[in-house]
Amino acid sequence: MSPRAEQHERGEVEGGAQEALQVAQAGRAAAAASSSTSSAVRLPGRPALLQLVPDPPQARREQLSHRAGRRPPGAAGGVARPEQRLSEDQPQYVSIARSLLDGRTSPLLDRIQEERTRRKRQYHNRTNVCSASLQQQPERKVKRHQELVDQLIQDLNEVNDIPFFDIALPYELALKIFQYLDRAELGRCAQVSRAWRVLAEDSVLWFKMCTREGYHRDASVSDSPCWKSTLRDCRNSTKTVCSNWKNRVGAISQLQFELGKVLCDVSSCDNFVVAGYTSGDVRLWDTLHWDSKASFLKPNSLSANTEPRPHVSHVQVNSIVAAAAYEDGSVDLWSTGTGGEPIHHYQSPGRIQALALSPDSPVLGTAVGPDVRLDGADDRGYWRTSCQARMPKTVASLVLVPGRGQLGPLAAMAAGEDVLLLDPQDDEPRTLHSVYGHPVTCLDASISHVALGVKRTGWAMNDGGNKIHVYSLETGKPDVCVGSSPGDFTCINLRDGSPHLLVCGNKDRRVRVFDLRAGSSVASLYAHHLGVTSVQADDWKIVSGGGEGLVCVWEMRMGAKLWEMHNRHPVRHVRFNTSTLVTANIPDDKSPRGACITDDDLTAHRRHRGVICHYDFSEDALSQDHILPICRSDYTESYGYNYNISLAVPYDRLSGSHLSH
Repeated sequence: MSPRAEQHERGEVEGGAQEALQVAQAGRAAAAASSSTSSAVRLPGRPALLQLVPDPPQARREQLSHRAGRRPPGAAGGVARPEQRLSEDQPQYVSIARSLLDGRTSPLLDRIQEERTRRKRQYHNRTNVCSASLQQQPERKVKRHQELVDQLIQDLNEVNDIPFFDIALPYELALKIFQYLDRAELGRCAQVSRAWRVLAEDSVLWFKMCTREGYHRDASVSDSPCWKSTLRDCRNSTKTVCSNWKNRVGAISQLQFELGKVLCDVSSCDNFVVAGYTSGDVRLWDTLHWDSKASFLKPNSLSANTEPRPHVSHVQVNSIVAAAAYEDGSVDLWSTGTGGEPIHHYQSPGRIQALALSPDSPVLGTAVGPDVRLDGADDRGYWRTSCQARMPKTVASLVLVPGRGQLGPLAAMAAGEDVLLLDPQDDEPRTLHSVYGHPVTCLDASISHVALGVKRTGWAMNDGGNKIHVYSLETGKPDVCVGSSPGDFTCINLRDGSPHLLVCGNKDRRVRVFDLRAGSSVASLYAHHLGVTSVQADDWKIVSGGGEGLVCVWEMRMGAKLWEMHNRHPVRHVRFNTSTLVTANIPDDKSPRGACITDDDLTAHRRHRGVICHYDFSEDALSQDHILPICRSDYTESYGYNYNISLAVPYDRLSGSHLSH
């Protein structure tokens, strides 16, 4: 109650007391005046004010007796004094009035003060009880799977003052704690306070998260003013590219070289594509810089002066150099940055059976019959022969193990039924696999494993035929053996996919994906009716090429075909990265009718020379620059609609006038 209300109530009580006192005095005066003439009976022990009442009822008498403070009959105490009897016989409001006139405090104010004191005492008692119960309550057991943010907030809730993140914890230490949170948890922390928002939006945190997710791994913190926005843009771009992959939305271009005659071999790495032709020419494309001066690679002087020029048998490329092997046994090596004249050349005594180039280092391997040669660049950039060895049988395939770095080159080769490892630091090649009567049909290697496919020969050899064996490079022992098919394995890919996935193609028209951790099949897809010739997979999609010329894109989880493209000739090369796909249809017949550019039938020449297709799914093919005018049609133009009906994502638009129909 406010002081103003107390003063008002006190005034009302004092006014009522004075009025009651005046009424009591007037009553006593009237009673004294009429005592001699009135015939009313004077009741002993009554107050003077009640002497005027002839005979009140018993209930009223008891009530008045209680108010006046009379003693009941027979009470002890003897005879009271006149002043005491007068004060005892007076009603309660009369005593209140007298106390106010005497200057004493109103009992009502005392009651109010007592009530306030009692309530405060009760509130403090309850608060103390709750605090004691919270202190005695056992601590909650934090589950192991509880999120770090929940645990942190639970600890901070026990502090009643300002959070220690704002006053006591150093910024660098708080940043160390926040680096273990993901994107959603950092977003929640940014909503706690301003100090937490500054921590949650620190550029160092988002830079580490960006590199952790695989974006801008070679960048530094100072390369972007806001790494949070950079990560958001990268994730949105990844989602767009994934959607374009599934719906075949993008820019498609054919890489052609008119003077090259028939296509012989194709290789690609990152943004480089190299192709060799029957004319002896080697062409290099940089898909990021189409006007690069290094596109035309000149042959060595010996091959250039030879008539007719030898065909190109093999080509390989990485981000540093491009290599080509010719039918006469010569090998040329060019720089992808400068092109032009070869930076390294040597002549082999026979036709080269296999050519391999390390994907991440300047190391070149060639196989001529049973002889294997490894060449590499030294610290000053000069190419030298690092190793030469002879195998027991003719080498059919050769691969270089990636990711060796300072350890030196390591080559894996298949020769008949044997798979051997060649290390320049060893005296002799090591035998990794050898099973009599089971020749190796395909070979591939990753940083830690070598995978090879073997086939069954004869009716009695059924124990290990038509399977894929995976060996560990660290121990040299088999890790897992997967697959059991009636056909021979024709292609295998281990290095380009996930570390635990292996994808392979078979003559039985199926593409298979195996999980090396469990040794089980993940997917088995009926793909190509003339057998699978090339295959590659990543976390969610599979791209396969067949002998009939089809390139198919599959969704791994659903096992469904997303789309396909067809060209003449078998698909001999399929390579893709995040946003691009390169395919090559290479003809088996290198001298078809009309293959010469001087022939009259140029249509046959184009039809039989092979084709290289480059798909870029990062570009928006739905923009007006990528759409032909005939494709910008509605359903009223029948010729435009019929032309565009076979596209995977038609560009037809519904006009408002046709919605009512």
